[in-house]
Amino acid sequence: MKTGFAIRLLSGAAALALLAGCDEPLDLDLRGKFDSAFDTSDAARNATANRPKPDNRGIISYPNYQVAVAQRGDTLATVAARINFDAVELARYNGMQTNDSLRAGEVIALPRRVAEPSPATGAVTTGPIKPAPVDISTLAGDAIDSADASKPATAPKGQTGIEPIRHKVVRGETAFTVSRLYNVSVRSLADWNGLGSEFTIREGQYLLIPTALSEPPKRTQQKSSSDKATTLPGNGSPTPVPPSAVKPLPAPEAAKPTASAAKSEGVPAKTPDLSASQSKPTNSGKFAYPVRGKIIREYSKGKNEGIDIAAPAGTAIGAASSGTVAAITSDADQVPIIVVKHPDNLLTVYANVGTINVKKGDKVRRGQSLAKVRSGDSAYVHFEVRKGFESVDPMPYLQ
Repeated sequence: MKTGFAIRLLSGAAALALLAGCDEPLDLDLRGKFDSAFDTSDAARNATANRPKPDNRGIISYPNYQVAVAQRGDTLATVAARINFDAVELARYNGMQTNDSLRAGEVIALPRRVAEPSPATGAVTTGPIKPAPVDISTLAGDAIDSADASKPATAPKGQTGIEPIRHKVVRGETAFTVSRLYNVSVRSLADWNGLGSEFTIREGQYLLIPTALSEPPKRTQQKSSSDKATTLPGNGSPTPVPPSAVKPLPAPEAAKPTASAAKSEGVPAKTPDLSASQSKPTNSGKFAYPVRGKIIREYSKGKNEGIDIAAPAGTAIGAASSGTVAAITSDADQVPIIVVKHPDNLLTVYANVGTINVKKGDKVRRGQSLAKVRSGDSAYVHFEVRKGFESVDPMPYLQ
C-alpha cells in the first residue's frame, strides 16, 4: 500500500511539474490530443475576436440589445446609478440582488435601451456596433487623402463588429457546457463575460457568446516523430503514386511535311499566319479589360456599381491603365479589393481577387498584373470605373 501511494504521489508531482513548465495556457476544453495528427487547441483559444470596448459608462450597444460592463468595486446598484437605470428592474432581469458585488469586466444585460454611446460618453462615434460596410468611395478617398498632406486628417472610425448571440443560462448548465454548445473556448467565454477563475455562472445569467474572427485560423498538421504522413483511423492508407505518373510522357512531335510533299499536295510550303484574321482586343478604349471573359453581370447604378467578368481561377488581372495603387483593402468577407488612381480624376476598382502582386503606392502600367482571379464557387472579377468617387458605367471606357 505504501509503495502504491508513493507511486501515485510521484506521478501527481510529475504531472504538476509538466503543467508548470508549459508556456501555453492549459487547454481547458481538452481539444489538444496527445500525438494526434491535428491539434485544434490553438483554434479553440484563438478563433474568437476580442470583446468590444465599452464607453465611459460601461455600455456596449448592439442593434438588438445593450449590456453594461462592471468596473472594479461595482455593485449592481452602482452600475444602475451610473447608467441612469432602475436598480430593482436591473437586478430582477439578471437574477441578482441590488447589493450584489460584481467582478471587474462582468457583463450585465439591460432589459431596455439606455442612451446610445457617443463622444459625450467616451465613444468615438454615436450609435450601436454594426458590421463594417464596404464603401469603395470611402476606402479610396481615405487612401488618397492620407497621401495628400494638405488635406485634413479624417475623423477616427467607430467600432464595428458582429452582434453576438446572447445566451440565458438555465439550471444545470456550466461555462464548459455552454462553450461546447457554441464551439468556443471556455477562456474566451470567460474573457467576454468577466467570469471568475472558477468559471462560475448562475441560472438566469445572460452570457455573450464570443464572435469568430473575420478570418479563422488555419488548421496546421503536425508531423510525427517519424516524419511520415499519418492517417486517421478508418481512413485507410494513402495510395502510392505509380512510377509512370511521376513524370509525364513527352508529347509526340507532329510530323513536319517536307517542302516537296507540301508542293505535291497543293499546300504552301509556309503555313499562313491565321492570327491576323482573328479578332484582337481593341485598344481604342481609354481602359483595357482587366481579364478577357464573358460579362456575367452588367452595370446597374445603385445595384451593381461595376461589371462582373468571368475568368478561370488564377487568371492574371491586369491594370486597366497606367496609374498608382491608391488602396488595398478587403470586404466584410476578407476578400481583397484593389483601387488604382488614374489621371483625369478616374479610379478603377478590382474586387474578388487573390494573390496580390502590388502594394499601396506602387506605380503600375497598363496591362501590368495586379493580382489573380480568386478561386471559389464562381470565379470572376468585379471591375468598377469611378469618376471622382461616383461610379460610372465601365463599358464606354472599355469600348
